[in-house]
Parts: sequence; structure tokens; C-alpha cells
Amino acid sequence: MTFADLNIEQDIADALATKGITEPFPIQQQTIPLALTGQDIIGQAKTGTGKTFGFGLPLIQRLGADPGPGVKALVVVPTRELAVQVTEDLELATSNRPTTIVSIYGGKAYEGQIEQLKAGAQIVVGTPGRLIDLQRQRLLDLSHVQEVVLDEADRMLDLGFLSDIERIFQAVPAVRHTMLFSATMPAPIVALARRFMTRPVHIRATDPDEGLTQANIKHVIYRAHSLDKDEVIARILQAEGRGKTVIFTRTKRAAAKLVEELKDRGFNAAAVHGDLNQEQRERAMAAFKAGKRDVLIATDVAARGIDVDDVTHVINHTIPDDPDTYLHRAGRTGRAGKTGIAVTFVDWDDLHKWTLIDKALEFGIPEPVETYSSSPHLFSDLDIPAGTKGRLPGAPAHAAEAGSSAGRGGERRTAERSGERRTGERSGSRSRSRTRSAGSTDSAASAPAEESTGTDTAQPAGEGTTTDGAAKRRRRRRRRSGGSGSAEATASAPQNAGEGE
Repeated sequence: MTFADLNIEQDIADALATKGITEPFPIQQQTIPLALTGQDIIGQAKTGTGKTFGFGLPLIQRLGADPGPGVKALVVVPTRELAVQVTEDLELATSNRPTTIVSIYGGKAYEGQIEQLKAGAQIVVGTPGRLIDLQRQRLLDLSHVQEVVLDEADRMLDLGFLSDIERIFQAVPAVRHTMLFSATMPAPIVALARRFMTRPVHIRATDPDEGLTQANIKHVIYRAHSLDKDEVIARILQAEGRGKTVIFTRTKRAAAKLVEELKDRGFNAAAVHGDLNQEQRERAMAAFKAGKRDVLIATDVAARGIDVDDVTHVINHTIPDDPDTYLHRAGRTGRAGKTGIAVTFVDWDDLHKWTLIDKALEFGIPEPVETYSSSPHLFSDLDIPAGTKGRLPGAPAHAAEAGSSAGRGGERRTAERSGERRTGERSGSRSRSRTRSAGSTDSAASAPAEESTGTDTAQPAGEGTTTDGAAKRRRRRRRRSGGSGSAEATASAPQNAGEGE
């Protein structure tokens, strides 16, 4: 079947063919004929199955070959990354038409977006916050919108955009063509459809007997130690046939740390997370899509915008919080009918989360196998060549010890260092100055010589009750007399304790 068989006009089909897109996916086959007639649609399909063209092609065709200036179609998406991706797809489909598309989202200057609106862009793709902002300033006129699409509606609810969506619907005409697309269909989505859609047809582009997870994705679950994860990941990145890889972390800090670690090991990695500005995020995503970077470390904020067909591996550095997030992460691979591998690390403290995901998605893996970078099954499961180490040949050698200290050995050394630090803090010895800030050292230096010498520094930990009491009295006297040395020492200690943890 071709797009022409679905009554898509030839200039649109030709535009898609330039990128090798000639055969519609199941969601497109079911959605396009109905959408062309103006039927309201609820489309449900797993991520990566072609929903964008499912709503985008009918939307473009219904606007006509040469639509007049002004916003006539609105596509609402949950994230900036997805706004960019949807815009790129629609621009491809309209490349043989004068129809223009503008992306409206936060983190980017208003001026360029406003100029495109004033120039007469007919299709707006945007996130709720910036759309409402421009609409309230009367810079975005939604009064002539004929087509409304909510893409990834479940994700918008997760991010708390329900009230924003309601405001947007109040700003568009009551008579319109509405399409809602979502990977899952929770009760709030159904209620939303009943309020703002007219007798919608529910299309589900999956076989009822199909499993909850895509059959073309291999799921590998390991119980891994946090100190060994970087080493394991470095070896997975050298697996046979490994292409573009997305690694998901729970926090922005973990993403930033991991990208530096992988670069140090010789890998061509980039990161996308909330601490980067929009320009940095777009640059990293563009480099990944273009193949200039083959490893992308991301937090969940970017998950829905990573629409790249040749992602072979997804690695969950930390387990997601719920089954839906797991599906969205894993859905970055195995797209467009290709196969993929999803590897998930489960920390000991997160076994309860895995239990919920395992039951919900019917994996049948209640106890993930304990795995280290040296485990033989790691190499056999993921086609990693025997003898592979955690650094690429030719990578800088100055941090080579980092890999060798991973696993339980690294954990033991870390525990020993923690023990030494705690012992030093109890004994009040000179080692304290290594873990405290400059204020602590200054305090010791300002004390009288007879107070900083004697048996205090030589006394074993746990036996300095009398000396500790004297030290406390001296600190109280200095505080009462206006001295700042002990206050600096006191302030610095909790800070370093937190850093040590």
C-alpha cells in the first residue's frame, strides 16, 4: 500500500518519497482516510509507529494546496524536543507547498517566533506554556483555527498541562476538526476527549493479542552496582552492531557526570538535560541525529523528542519510576519496524520499582540477574567481543584506573575512605583539615599553641571525651567573644558531610 492509495495528494507523497518514506504504517493506514473526511479521532499506538504523519498528512491536505496567511492548524505537544521533531516532519511533508510551519516553545527568543507568525505561518506546533503566553499577548490569533491536534496527550497530563489545554480549547473555535494521539489511554484522557471532541472514533493500531511491549525490542534487565555502571555501559557501547545509543538517567547531575565519563573513555557522547539552555539541547540533538555523536545521555524531559530510526540500543542507567515511562524510554529504539535492545540497570534500592514494572509489563523477570562488568553473561547477552575493556583504544590513559576500581573493589575502597574520614572527624586529628573548608584550618591556626598540641592529635578515636569537651568550651568562648574561626569550621562541616555522601 502507498500513500496515494490512501488518497494523499501526489505532491505530498513525492515529498515523503525524497526521504524514502513510501509505505504507510498501520496507524497511518487507519487514521488518514478518516481524518481526511473531518472525523474526530482518538489515535492510540505505541511510540515510534508513525503517529506524526498519521495526523500531519490529513491536516496539511485539508488546509489546501495554497492556504491563505494566518494560523489555521494547531498542534500541541508536551516538550520542546517533540515540537522540533514534529515541525521537521511537517516541513518535509509540505516541502512542495507554500504552507509554512512555526515552532512555538519556551527557552528560545520570542522575536523569531513572532516574526514567523506575522509573516503568515498557517501551522503552529507548540508547547502549552508558550502558546498561552503569546495568545494572551494577542500575538497568536487562534480564532481561525480549523484543525487541532493533541500529540502525546498522556505525557501532557503527566506534566500537569491539563488546565493549559483547557485554556487553549477555549481560545479556538467551537466548530473544528480535532485529533488526539496518545500512547496510553488513562481515564483523564478519555474525559478530555468527551469534553472537547465530537463523536470521536477510537483507533488502536495494535493487535489486541500483542504484548504490552514491542516484539522487535529485546529487553535485558540487570541488577547492577552503581560503582560499576559506567564500566558496564562502556563495554555495552562496544557491542557488535551497536549503532546510535540513548542512555537515560534520573537526574541532570547524573547525565552531566556520565557524558564527561564516557568522553574521557573515548566515546563520542552528548547530553540533553534541564541544566542546558535550549540552544545547547538542540545542538546536541542535531549532532546525534546527524551521526556526529552516536551516544546521547538524556533525562526523561527529552524522551519524546528523540525520533531517530537507527537507534539500536537504549540503556536505562537508572530504572524509570513507572511502566509508562519505561515504555516511552524503550520506544526510542526499534522504530520504523527495525529491531532494538533495551538494557535496564536495577539498583538494590530500586527493586520495588522493578517489581511493579515487571508485573505491569509482564516480563516474567521478578529477580534481575546480578551483573558486573566482568560477568560472562554480559558479553554473551549483548554480543560484546571477549576481552573488551571499558576504554576505547587510543583513549587518554590518565583515568584508566577508574575502570579497574569499579565493582565491589571500588565499593570497598570507597567505604574505607568514608571510614577514614569519619574516624578523622571523631578524633579531631590533622586529617580533619583535608575534609573541611579553609575556615576549619584557619580556626586551628588561630588557637593558642598550647591548645593545638599535646595528646589531642595522638589520641585514638573514641577516647577523647575530655579533650573534646574542652574543645567545645573553647569554641563557645570564641563565639561569645565574636571570633569567627569556629563558626566557619562549624558551617563547613555539614557541607562537606553532604558532599561525601
